[in-house]
Amino acid sequence: MDKLQEKLDRVKDEAEKFYGTIREVHCPYLGRKVNFNSKGLDHIKFKEWNKARSLSDQYLRLKFLKLTKTVIERSHTVQEFNQKNSLERQNTNSRWEKKMVIVRYYGFVAIVNEVRIKVIIKEVNNGVPYFWSVIPFWKTKNDPLLGRVKHVFYEGDLENQ
Repeated sequence: MDKLQEKLDRVKDEAEKFYGTIREVHCPYLGRKVNFNSKGLDHIKFKEWNKARSLSDQYLRLKFLKLTKTVIERSHTVQEFNQKNSLERQNTNSRWEKKMVIVRYYGFVAIVNEVRIKVIIKEVNNGVPYFWSVIPFWKTKNDPLLGRVKHVFYEGDLENQ
């Protein structure tokens, strides 16, 4: 087993244990509870339904998962907001179907323990908001022109981050 896979397995075990201890967290900005359900944990592991994220992407997100509770509990202002109509998989009459629904994304950026992260909360059809994703505020990318590593800020579509 290679080194990255070993690190990922260790971090995944820790993150899943931590995630299992959280049921809901009060968000001051939303003025209500945010659920921590399986959808958020699945989104950290999978880019979209049935398509896994890269091992390094999973590792970073799982590593910073433990900071999400603190960010949500302390968030009095939203840094990003997006609302759109989107096809969402929903279980209806024991079948999975895609339905067009209104989806809202709230992005909260914070520095916790000297780590800068973005936490995304998702709300579908005015339902109970739930944790959707955690994003390290930057990722590194090799710049062939400069011959060094540079930090790239995550931005854009909150659904796919």
